Amino acid sequence: MLRSTTPRARGGERVTFAVLAVAVSSFVMLQSLIIPVLAQVQVQYETDQATVTWVLTGYLLSASIATPLIGRLGDAIGKRRMLVITLAVLTLGSALAALAPTIGWLIVARAVQGVGGGVLPLAFGIIRDEFSDTRVNGALSVMASLTAVGFGVGIVVAGPVVDSLGYSWLFWLPMIATALAAVGALLLVPESPVRTPGRLPVLPALLLAGWLVCLLLGVSQGNVWGWTSARVPALLVAAVVLLVAWVVVETRVPVPLIDMTMMRQRGIWTANAVAAFVGFGMFASFGFLPQFLQTPTATGYGFGASISESAQLLLPSAVASFAVGFVTARLVRRMGARTVIVAGTLGNTVAFCSVALFHDHTWQLYLATTVQGLSSGFVFSSLAGVVIASVPAHQTGVASGMNANIRTIGGAIGSAVMAGILTADVLASGYPTERAYTLGFLVLGGAMVLAALAASRIPDLHEQGTAGSWADADNAELGYLPSAPAR
Repeated sequence: MLRSTTPRARGGERVTFAVLAVAVSSFVMLQSLIIPVLAQVQVQYETDQATVTWVLTGYLLSASIATPLIGRLGDAIGKRRMLVITLAVLTLGSALAALAPTIGWLIVARAVQGVGGGVLPLAFGIIRDEFSDTRVNGALSVMASLTAVGFGVGIVVAGPVVDSLGYSWLFWLPMIATALAAVGALLLVPESPVRTPGRLPVLPALLLAGWLVCLLLGVSQGNVWGWTSARVPALLVAAVVLLVAWVVVETRVPVPLIDMTMMRQRGIWTANAVAAFVGFGMFASFGFLPQFLQTPTATGYGFGASISESAQLLLPSAVASFAVGFVTARLVRRMGARTVIVAGTLGNTVAFCSVALFHDHTWQLYLATTVQGLSSGFVFSSLAGVVIASVPAHQTGVASGMNANIRTIGGAIGSAVMAGILTADVLASGYPTERAYTLGFLVLGGAMVLAALAASRIPDLHEQGTAGSWADADNAELGYLPSAPAR
């Protein structure tokens, strides 16, 4: 591990945090801005549903591959440098999407945007390396909350943006934000002193990309190709084979992309399991609740809402999720991360089961989504601290990147499962039955029970002022004592 010689005094912690917040928020919003308007995209580009799904799939695949790779590069050659490059690529992708003349162009542009997933591990790593001991955990909690908030806000604002400015502004606005963040990062964010020198492991990177592509492609396209078609099982089998090969290679190469010893640490595997299950529920619920409200009243259960009206349902969730990020560090200090995360996962269980069983009035849905927002905020704000407290400073980027990546994978699987449930039981009009939505949200509630079980195995880390001291409080359970950030 080396120290950078780059001068560190630039804009200060508040300015650095503001730049990172804009970067993370812009990327996360791009995950969801397109969801409420997919039907409009299909009409605008005169394409079919199977093709338009690649607008999401291409983005998801790219982000899943880029997130851990860029996190590793940031650890190796400098987090600020990689942050500037990643934001520049994200800006380019947004411009390409706004100007897309064909659906193929748009899909490629979305894949370029997906590279922006690297901002997540880079932001977490910069905070750990640069912030004072008394502020690092609070900053991590708020930044982690933004990953949940941005997704909901993207769905909420998509309708008003399209109605007032036009479809292309779904990409122009994030492009402006990421361009400003790139300039801010270049001028105001200090370079991290923590480095892990060495060449980028090419073979592990290719194997990682291979099993992620096969897994997410098979899961996301299962409803399009048919789950019994030869392509889907073949892709899933290939994903398993490549995953095993990736793990074997990672344990044998001199410089691994992902340290398998790190991934086996109790604080890491439990946090990753929670992230997968909560991502499973959050992505699916945010993606399908607006569709539930947009269902015509003639079906007997829908509300016939517009895109903007249905998206407003998620506004309380987004606000609640962001607000709890400011108090989570204090709760973790008093109660321990494990208790806070278990409470959050159980809160999500109540929220999803409530949607499944009580959805006759909009106030019932508003109440459920608010509980869901509070609960998700507690989970994601606390998970960031658990992950970062569980690894040495030089592994911060790759560990946090994999945690974010696993949540994305869980979200992809959750969305595919929910879509499969809804398309398996439809009315003559083509809309899902009320029974299908009930079953779907009960399944999401079940996933949250599994998340709570995984959370109960998280080491009982209590915040004591620094990311490193979380591990100090329970290093026997983690198996080793992480090194403190270089100051």
